[in-house]
This record gives sequence, C-alpha cells and structure tokens, in this order.
Amino acid sequence: MTKVLPVVLAGGSGTRLWPLSRELYPKQLLKLTGAQTMLQNTLQRLCGLDAAKPYLICNEDHRFIVAEQCRAIGMPWGAIVLEPAARNTAPAIALAALCAVQRDGDPTLLVLAADHHIADPEAFRRAVRMGAELANDDRLLTFGVVPRLPETGYGYIKSGAAVRGGAYEVAQFVEKPSLETAHRYLASGDYYWNSGMFMFRASTCLNELRLHRPDIYVACERAAREMSNDLDFQRPSAEFAKSPSESIDYAVMEKTTKSLVLPIDVGWSDVGSWKALWEVSPRDDADNHVRGDVVAIDTSGSLLVADSRLLAAVGLRDVMVVETADAVLVAQRDHAQDVKQIVERLRAMKRSEHQTHQRVYRPWGSYETVEHGDRFQVKRLTVNPGATLSLQMHHHRSEHWIVVQGTAKVTCGEAEFIVHENESTYIPIGSKHRLANPGKIPLQLIEVQVGSYLGEDDIVRFQDAYGRG
Repeated sequence: MTKVLPVVLAGGSGTRLWPLSRELYPKQLLKLTGAQTMLQNTLQRLCGLDAAKPYLICNEDHRFIVAEQCRAIGMPWGAIVLEPAARNTAPAIALAALCAVQRDGDPTLLVLAADHHIADPEAFRRAVRMGAELANDDRLLTFGVVPRLPETGYGYIKSGAAVRGGAYEVAQFVEKPSLETAHRYLASGDYYWNSGMFMFRASTCLNELRLHRPDIYVACERAAREMSNDLDFQRPSAEFAKSPSESIDYAVMEKTTKSLVLPIDVGWSDVGSWKALWEVSPRDDADNHVRGDVVAIDTSGSLLVADSRLLAAVGLRDVMVVETADAVLVAQRDHAQDVKQIVERLRAMKRSEHQTHQRVYRPWGSYETVEHGDRFQVKRLTVNPGATLSLQMHHHRSEHWIVVQGTAKVTCGEAEFIVHENESTYIPIGSKHRLANPGKIPLQLIEVQVGSYLGEDDIVRFQDAYGRG
C-alpha cells in the first residue's frame, strides 16, 4: 500500500448534540460511543495502516485538549494546525495539503472527520488501502457509504461508470433528499451516503482547487506561507480568515472531472444527532440506550443520558432526555435534528450554556463554578500533576485558596511557599500570584473570589507556559 498522510479535521461544533457537546468542548472531544473520545477513536483506526504521523486541524480554543487527548493514547502527530477562523472543510483541507507539500513532498492524503463512528475498523482499513492506489491515479476519491435505510439526514453520491478496484466515476452529488426520494435512491442501488472522507494526492487537490476556487487557494496559500510555530502547534497567518467558507464538496468535488466514489460498508455514522447516537449505541430489551445513573420504568425506544445526577423516567416512548450539571434536554426522538435551534436561541439570548459546560477545561486542568453571587464566586480547581498556572494578577478581586487534595506550590508577591491539604492562603487584590502542582496526584482546591468584578477577562498575565497572552 502507498504510505498515506492522515488529515483529521477536528474543528466542528456538534450543535445537534447539545447539551453534552458545546462550543468549547464539542462532540469530537467527548466519549460518546465507548471508553475513548471520538477523536481518539478516529486516530486509533489508523493503527494497522502504513500511515505517516497524522495532521490535525483544529481551532484555537481546542488546541490543548486535542494535544492532551493524543498524548493520552500515545499517538504522536505530524502537525497540529490551528485555524485562525472557522472556514468549513475546503480551506481546512487546502491548508493541510499546502503544509504537506511544504513538509512532506507530495503525499497521498487521507482526509477524515474527527467525530465519525465506524463499527468495522478493519473493513475501513481495507478500503483505505484500495483507495490509496486509486488516489495515485491523479484522481480525487470519496468514500460512499452503502446505505442501510432511506436516510434523509445525509447527502448522497450517485455512481456512474465502473472503474478498477470497485470504484465508480461520480455521476452526481445530491443534497439531503425527501423521504420519498431517499426510498428511491435506496431501491436503485446507484446511490451512496456522502461520508465526507476523501483520499487524493496533495498536489491533485491543490491543482483542482486552484482551477475551480482560486480565491480559496490564494488565501490559504498565503496563510500557509506565513505559518509560524507556537509550542506544539502551527499557526497560519490571518490571511486564512480571508478565504470564503465553503465545503470541499461544493468547492471541488462537484466541479472536478477527476472524482471517484469507492463504496464502503463499514458501519459508518456521522453521529450527527442524538437519534444517530441512539442508532449506533447498544440498547436494552426495551430498546433504550441508557448511560449514567438512570432508573427507567415503562419506557421504551428512548435515549436516556445522565451526566451528573439521577435521571428517572416513567412512561416515555421514543424520547431523548440528556441531563448535564447545568442543562437538561427533553425532546421527541424524531426531532433530533432540531436541537441546533436550541443552541441558536441560547446564542441569541447571549447565554453561556451553548458555549461552555459547568466544568471549563484549561491546559493546566479544569475548574467548575460551585456558587456565585453579586460580589463573590466559589470555584473548584483541578490542577494536573506538574502543571503550572500563569503568573498573573487581578484588578478587581481577591482570592482565598483552600487545598482539599494534593499539594500546592504558591507564589504571592515575592514569597513562594507550599500549601498542604486542609490548609489555605489568601491572594490580595493586585498581587502577582501563581499556582502550581509539584506533586504526582491532581491538586484540588476551593477558590473563593470576592470583588466588584469576577469575569475571566480580569486576568493580567506576566508569564505563561502555554503561550497565552
């Protein structure tokens, strides 16, 4: 098999899986279909292929979590490229292809979404091996999933004339159909679900993009040419934001004469909604998918997810109930696609629940807001072993830290000292301070903030190990 360079697109937001998936912690970073996150599952499927270290394309807010999830499964990466702005898949893939040409010659790219489910990884790897040979013929290959049912939530690809290796010329890309049309597609045997997975030589992709969408190509080429390094990450220049936002399907695949579709039957799902997750998940004798602390009586055909407390259900049919610490979703299962409207409404209301969880992740660990009022706020901080927060100060609040697990190394003004379990210290307003965990277990402490303004933007950083301004 030709050696391939995997490109994993990890910049999605997963709005239809709210309230578990949120802007700052979207579905690709969640454990939805097993013990590992969707991103980790995607990377693990590469094992057994003759593949180079993957490129990951993600946004600024997720960079430390993406890197940490790679480290957690021992997966080295070739590059983590940070998109300066969300611009859909065509610019993201162009950026990866340009980086690949600069660093690795002209490799064959295997483009994958970070948040898809594949039930048969070995069948997937067999398809990739076949696809690599087809992609070397100066073709743009897309993987078309053999449809199991008349799905209206996916786009379709109509196959044309057969070519070698079980692939077909692409006759047409079609939008998400009505149910009647989807039944017709399924009966014809000529249509496949558009999986959003691709293979092609980097140069072939770039040449076709330059031909059909030179505006996207020019913006991405400038951004890649001015790439800079930042710790573990590669930062394209702000020129990237000048690119139009468009999918690779619209920008290239629907216009090129070089596209092929390779049918695959690998148990694929984009897990694009709670209904889709219910369909690919194990279910009990009542056809319920249950996760967490759930008690269900006379309930069937439902998805019941408890994230932080007991969820009790009685007499429900074909519903979705998803509980988190700060939000609960209740909906009919056949309204799964409409959950994104909740996210849009929350955004319009300028609420925070569409963006963050009660637990907020940082490169050093995480924090949760336990209680808050007009002039006070109580948080629970978890600092990873060996991690250090920035040297900082606040103009509007003081802080009181109580260690409840582990050992804290504290800098306050000119003093540096250790705070043990069941001990505390006080940080006055305006004092330079820093918190670190010198131990081998997570440090947990309670932080009580008091002041006239308690926003996260009241932080002046003087030194930071994570490159934050």
